[in-house]
Amino acid sequence: MDTGPDPSGEGLRLRRWDAESEADAAAWLRGRTDPDFLRWNTPLAQTADLAGARQSLRAQARAIADGTCAHFCVTDEADGRVLGHVGVNAIDRVMRVARIGYWVLPEARGHQVATRALAVVTRWTFAELPLHRLELGHALGHEASCRIAEKCGYRAEGTLRGAMFDTGRVDAFRDVHLHARLTTDDTA
Repeated sequence: MDTGPDPSGEGLRLRRWDAESEADAAAWLRGRTDPDFLRWNTPLAQTADLAGARQSLRAQARAIADGTCAHFCVTDEADGRVLGHVGVNAIDRVMRVARIGYWVLPEARGHQVATRALAVVTRWTFAELPLHRLELGHALGHEASCRIAEKCGYRAEGTLRGAMFDTGRVDAFRDVHLHARLTTDDTA
């Protein structure tokens, strides 16, 4: 999916991950193995080493090419440091809806990186794809993610019972707090 130039703003540049880059593979591995990430997410495919990180990034590139997602490496606009990830997932062009997800590397936390990245990718998604509805789900109890969603105009819509895997398990489930934003929402 060719979507023009990389999104930027809020002091960030969102760019494609590069599976062949040592730095990108290492950052992906650190992000996906971070204990805080794993507390709130249970990836279907575990990333245990650099080879696995590259494999995961290549699979992501294939999904981007087939139009089912748009994933971005979140970098500092001034110096290019990798700060985290933001992705537009499960893109449904018929219903014009997708799901947003993000994570931030430990050293970038506390600097509004996730909030700023969500704001940038939301504007980009509505302008470039264009979709009507963006959904953001987080595990019940993940208050930081709830605040980020609300700051970016994603309204709380309710709780989805048993809608995501429990921490580190694929045989147990936990509830998800659902937020959404429509392209027609007033965010002022």
